[in-house]
Amino acid sequence: MTTGEVARRPGIVDAHHHLWVRARHPQPWIDPHTMAAIDDDFTPVELAPATRAAGVTQTVVVQSLAVRSETPELLGIAADDPLVAGVVGWVDLTAAEVGRRLDRLRKARGGERLVGIRHLVQSEPDPAYLDRPEVRRGVAAVGAAGLAFDLLVRHGQLPAATRLVRHLPQVRFVLDHLGKPPLGRGDLGDWRRDLRVFAAEPNTTAKLSGLVTEVDGASWTAADLRPAVEHALEVFGPDRLMFGSDWPVCLLATSYTRWVTVLGDLLDPLSDDERAAIWRETAGRVYQLAPF
Repeated sequence: MTTGEVARRPGIVDAHHHLWVRARHPQPWIDPHTMAAIDDDFTPVELAPATRAAGVTQTVVVQSLAVRSETPELLGIAADDPLVAGVVGWVDLTAAEVGRRLDRLRKARGGERLVGIRHLVQSEPDPAYLDRPEVRRGVAAVGAAGLAFDLLVRHGQLPAATRLVRHLPQVRFVLDHLGKPPLGRGDLGDWRRDLRVFAAEPNTTAKLSGLVTEVDGASWTAADLRPAVEHALEVFGPDRLMFGSDWPVCLLATSYTRWVTVLGDLLDPLSDDERAAIWRETAGRVYQLAPF
C-alpha cells in the first residue's frame, strides 16, 4: 500500500502519540546514544506533517512522565490544536483525593479534552502494584469520572492487569502496545495465552501500537509483526482494537507513514467496516471523542 493510498483513508484517529519539550519536562528515560532519534523536542509543529501525510484527522496525546505538571500542559496544547482531540494524562493513583485531582484537571484550560489516565506500570518494581488496594481505589475513581484507564504493562504483567480489570468491571481499560509481546525474542506462547485471558474481559480494548520497537533488531518486516496483529484480531476483534502510532517513540524503528502503511497491509484482509473500527471508530467510542 502506498502512502497516497493510506492518505485517502477518511478520518483516521491516532489513539497514541506523545509530545514533549525537554526544557520544561526532561525525559530521563531517553538514552542520547542508543535513542538519538528521539533525543529532541516533539511538538504539534513536528507532528502535523506526519499526520497529514497519513490522513490522520484526530489524535490522542498520551502522558510520558509521572509528574503533575505535564497533564495541564498537554491539555493546553489540545485547547489550541484541533488535531489533538483527547489527552490521556496522569494522576497519582495512590493519592487520597484522586477524584478531586481529576476535577481540577477538567476545570483547567482544555480540560474538556481529558479522556483518560495512565500510569507507567511497566516501570513499577513491585509485581503486585496493580493489586494494591490504594491503586485500585485510584483506578476506580478514574472510571467514576467517566475516563478510560490506559494500561502500560510488559507482557509478564498481563496476569496482574487481568486481575485489575476483573475487579473493576465498570472501568473502561485500554491496553497499550498489546502488552508488549516479545517479538523476535523468543516464544510468544505465554503472551498469547495471557492476552487471550485479558481480552476475554468485556471492559477491555487494546492498541495496535508500539510493536515496531518491540522487534529484536533494527531491521523488521511486516512478517515480524503479523503474529501479534493476527492474534490481537482473533482475541479482541476489530471493534475492540484501535490504531496508535506511538510517535515519536516509533522513530527508533520506523517512520510514521511507514507504520501506517504496514499496518494497512496487515489489515487488508478485513472488511471495510472492520478496518473503519480500528482506524477510527473504536478510539472514538472508548475515549468519547467529539465527532470529526
